[in-house]
Amino acid sequence: MQILKPENRKNNPLPLLAVGTFGLNVFTLLLLLFNGSMLQQLGRQLTPQSLVQLVDGRTITVDPEPNLERQPEAIRRFAGETMSLMLTWSDQQLPTQVWEITSQLVADNFKQKLKSEITNLNPDSQFENVNRGSENVLVIQKISQPTKIGEGQWKVEMFANQLVFSGYDRLGKSTSFNKQILVRAIDEPATSLPNAALPLQFAAYRLGEARLEIYNVCNIKDKNCSGNPNQALP
Repeated sequence: MQILKPENRKNNPLPLLAVGTFGLNVFTLLLLLFNGSMLQQLGRQLTPQSLVQLVDGRTITVDPEPNLERQPEAIRRFAGETMSLMLTWSDQQLPTQVWEITSQLVADNFKQKLKSEITNLNPDSQFENVNRGSENVLVIQKISQPTKIGEGQWKVEMFANQLVFSGYDRLGKSTSFNKQILVRAIDEPATSLPNAALPLQFAAYRLGEARLEIYNVCNIKDKNCSGNPNQALP
């Protein structure tokens, strides 16, 4: 006795329905995967900009950046202005006070080395005791575009002169300060703003908002300038 006659097998819609349902599910899955990929690409292209309010009240829109990425101009500005602040002092703004404030922008393991080099930069310059009428000023001629040397690490070349004036020598004495400056990104700003902040403290704080720090300074001709402070400023 036949359980299912040939003509019944031909007219049974269940196998065709099962195959059709399976094919539809596969097509739906592929469509979802394709849509997901397209949405990811579109999201990367059309990531909404962030609204930033500047200190003078103006507002600007900025593109979001990965934590370790910085704009080239921000790196150049940080390196140049940090060194300018650090190497400019007078009997009204003592170098010890300048160093205490600006050294917050320098990596901890490089501070002592850099302070020693700054102290000995000019034999006629008194770092600890500044004579009345004395003044040191760093004049920058050029800062190169940053060269990326690692993840969140850059190098810029700075060509500058330190001018040293004294009470009896108002023409000043110039000392070359051509250096490679190594800068890296950090997670949090290293500077803090106290109550009744001095102009120098406010300037250092604004530079620290870039979340960068100087971690080495080398002679401009040094071919092996690296993150090792022991090789700094030969």
